[in-house]
Amino acid sequence: MKTTSRVVVIGGGVVGASVLYHLTKLGWSDVMLVERSELTSGSTWHAAGGFHTLNGDTNMAALQGYTINLYKELEEITGMSCGLHHVGGLTLADNQDRFDMLLAERAKHRYMGLETEVFGPEQIKEFAPIINTDGIIGALYDPLDGHLDPSGTTHAYAKAARMGGAEIVTHTKVIETNQRPDGTWDVVTDKGTIHTEHVVNAGGLWAREVGAMAGVYLPLHPMEHQYIVTDEIAEIYERGTEHPHVMDPSGESYLRQEGRGLCIGFYEQPCRPWAVDGTPWDFGHELLPDDFDKIEDSIAFAYKRFPVLETAGVKSVIHGPFTFAPDGNPLVGPIPGLHGYWSACGVMAGFSQGGGVGLMLAQWMVDGECERDTSAMDVARYGRWITPGYTLPKVIENYQTRFSVSYPNEELPAARPLRTTPMYDVFDNIGAVWGQQYGLEVVNYFAEGDEPRYETPSFRRSNAFDATAREVAAVRNAVGINEVQNFGKYDVQGPGARAWLDRLMAGRIPAPGRLSLTPMLSPQGRIIGDFTVSCLSETHFQITGSYGAQAYHMRWFMRHEPDGEVTLDNVSDRRTGFQIAGPRAHDLLQAVTREDVSDMRFMDVRQLTIGLSTAIVQRVSYTGDLGYEIYVDAMEQRALWQVLWEAGQEFGIRPFGMRAMMSLRLDKFFGSWGREFSPDYTPAETGLDRFISWKKETDFIGRAAAEAERSAPPERVSVAFEIEAEDADVNAYEPVWIDGKVQGFCTSGGYSHHLGKSVALALVPRALVSSDMKAEVEVLGNMCKATLLPEPLFDQDGARMRG
Repeated sequence: MKTTSRVVVIGGGVVGASVLYHLTKLGWSDVMLVERSELTSGSTWHAAGGFHTLNGDTNMAALQGYTINLYKELEEITGMSCGLHHVGGLTLADNQDRFDMLLAERAKHRYMGLETEVFGPEQIKEFAPIINTDGIIGALYDPLDGHLDPSGTTHAYAKAARMGGAEIVTHTKVIETNQRPDGTWDVVTDKGTIHTEHVVNAGGLWAREVGAMAGVYLPLHPMEHQYIVTDEIAEIYERGTEHPHVMDPSGESYLRQEGRGLCIGFYEQPCRPWAVDGTPWDFGHELLPDDFDKIEDSIAFAYKRFPVLETAGVKSVIHGPFTFAPDGNPLVGPIPGLHGYWSACGVMAGFSQGGGVGLMLAQWMVDGECERDTSAMDVARYGRWITPGYTLPKVIENYQTRFSVSYPNEELPAARPLRTTPMYDVFDNIGAVWGQQYGLEVVNYFAEGDEPRYETPSFRRSNAFDATAREVAAVRNAVGINEVQNFGKYDVQGPGARAWLDRLMAGRIPAPGRLSLTPMLSPQGRIIGDFTVSCLSETHFQITGSYGAQAYHMRWFMRHEPDGEVTLDNVSDRRTGFQIAGPRAHDLLQAVTREDVSDMRFMDVRQLTIGLSTAIVQRVSYTGDLGYEIYVDAMEQRALWQVLWEAGQEFGIRPFGMRAMMSLRLDKFFGSWGREFSPDYTPAETGLDRFISWKKETDFIGRAAAEAERSAPPERVSVAFEIEAEDADVNAYEPVWIDGKVQGFCTSGGYSHHLGKSVALALVPRALVSSDMKAEVEVLGNMCKATLLPEPLFDQDGARMRG
């Protein structure tokens, strides 16, 4: 075993082997993998080996497609067999909501180039005759679905990595990971120490324990999972062709052919977490005792859906643990605040996602960024607030809802509330209906009178529709008040603060008393942040952005760590307050401060005394209306509320939540982080290029790429459409049809309550944009006429917002 290596991957499952292979594929040969037992120990060896592309996140679906297509490449490279069975698969729907979900997924697949189809009951029966289609509305067919040999596939990855120069060491247990003062690492094993620049935690069932060696808590938990292999079934082996995969979400089961019989697994409701206090180091190729009691109801349902099972004998039972993150997606990427330490954990669907995970992590390490947005699996989507007490109930919830309908407006209840602001009980007492972002309780809207205190999950307009309209009207006609806790807020001070921000941000860094809007770019010119920069003095700035991207942005800030002349402080939970917006917002602000604010211009920032507090007040509003953001110390938020609420009664003040906010921003075509603005897009595609300061002399990060794009504009551009919709609005990723074919997709959408229009923001080919362009958007299987909107629906000249 060598004692130095550029990278040490800890863990020899399919994910660790994939990371190792992809590092060699991208040119790093001085890499090694350390496994305490044999390759595939842990959860890889007993996996059912199924793979599919279906995933609610389009980037995850694309990476699953990449993984599936990679297997043939591995076979060609190594000469080894992955045991591929491309048999196709069906996902069944027995109610309208589930069918709506499949229609929405099929629409996404159109622009992604995935060849899925929607089948009716007759097609289902013809394709998979063992299914009892009573009550089935339809199914989504995916020709890429299939299964493979888990052991053969993992060893193919390993051989391909060895061919690229990698070393693999088995029967070697990692005992410690210690970081040196220069940021490099010592990986201490029972057979010696390896000095390395990068550590990759691909520990699988032991990822928590491996992380703890470096002082890292990874929000993961193993769950017991059981599947059954039957004896021979005549209806299966007499078919002549292999039976397709079937996912039956109502029965919480997945099914495929195994030899001359069937394999069926369950995501049962009475599930059980495993190894709550830690995974035993001596666990490896063992299985858990059979437990038919917990899947009794699932088996009874399966007998009805697949009658051939009722008389089939049981050949074997596989009952083993798999590791899940709270939302079921992998935890991948650099650990915030820990140089050279990378996560490749929580990949419970290793044979659907392992190749994509390996590719993205290798690109991250070698190139410094990935080719696509990885936020759905980025380890930074959970901050330091995450705890084992939160992780366990969320993992259980994720397991139990694995096959449930996933609604765009759904708010899952487990482990809530955890993080709340000082306003939680005040808002709760006046009818708040809560959502959650980054662990924080955020008001979606306020119910009144006998209205229910929950929003019905739906792909169509929900029972929040009327309440949202009420709140939008309050903002547009008088004044609304909304909490600004759910902004990420960072305090930057020091004599070098301006120069540091000027290098970090693509936009203009404002003069004292002013603020600016600016994108933050990666070296390849992709959008990795959109911020408001407020200059409180020549050496003191506040920057605000997405609350949910805090750890992601802090990781980037620290990667470009300011020198001793700059201090950076994440004050997201220590500085909070409210925004007030609407035509009476100025009157309300003047009523609560003794200072004259009549000369406060749009994009001004001041420190004002409001009530008992000294507040940072900036004239800007995401509602697109006349508005102000008011920030104080979190301990003073209740006092600020009392002052604003009491004074606001004269002006018709009403509270509003995020549902209204997202409707209001559509009136002005304002983009949203994670929708219009993400690492998948560039400034010139989204319109953020208008905030780039081309005149400033600083070579800001991403400037060369942005300049190149300025000289040669990208092929696609963001536009707004009015959609002729009935009871369902655009959410995201619906395909845009132009000239009879899919030529774009929606980034977000919703309903403009102010003007009573369904609106969508979309990316379409620049060359096709014209005043008379004809387009359609596919919403839940319906082709809806889309009319280009040349200017915002509200305050077209900006007179109200700026006046």
